Amino acid sequence: MFTGIVEELGEIVACEQLTDAARLSIRGKLVTSDAGHGDSIAVNGVCLTVVDVLDDVFTVDVMGETLRRSSIGGLGPGARVNLERAAAVNSRLGGHIVQGHVDGTGTILSRTPSSNWEVVRITLPDAIAKYVVEKGSITVNGVSLTVSALGRSDSPAADDARDWFEISLIPTTLSLTDLGASTPGAVVNLEVDVIAKYVERLQQRG
Repeated sequence: MFTGIVEELGEIVACEQLTDAARLSIRGKLVTSDAGHGDSIAVNGVCLTVVDVLDDVFTVDVMGETLRRSSIGGLGPGARVNLERAAAVNSRLGGHIVQGHVDGTGTILSRTPSSNWEVVRITLPDAIAKYVVEKGSITVNGVSLTVSALGRSDSPAADDARDWFEISLIPTTLSLTDLGASTPGAVVNLEVDVIAKYVERLQQRG
């Protein structure tokens, strides 16, 4: 489990394409300080298992399902990624409950800067739009954020999504995560609040 509070902005240093999979090597000085084989690290919101650690670089295997459902497959050497180690049982839950299981991807539509924050509008896939509410929590590239607005366009965006949501990024988020440099057209990983999905399942089962 994660909290959506990014610990470090890392960098992909190598990417090896395998049969229906990929092996990534990622540099992250903080997250590798106590990491070992089998540990979980969220990379842009995707929970991945550490295969090996060498100095400040850790290696992970990414299966085909993950490559298809997230933006990880489009990243290469030099890409900056948000990193978070799995939460400790005795740690504070600074964000919200994040599983590291990406529900879908969205596309950044626009960025509107102001003096103290920046509003980012992102497309919302039809399959998960029902789980997102204004003032609720959503994870974008592994960052726990509050939905500040919701809307729907008359015409679909490039990814065929009509729904959109907005998040407001404070200076700390802009400087310490990859969202600060993500431009319109960039694809981001989305994970909705798991509690909403459990409630729906309970209702369906009666």
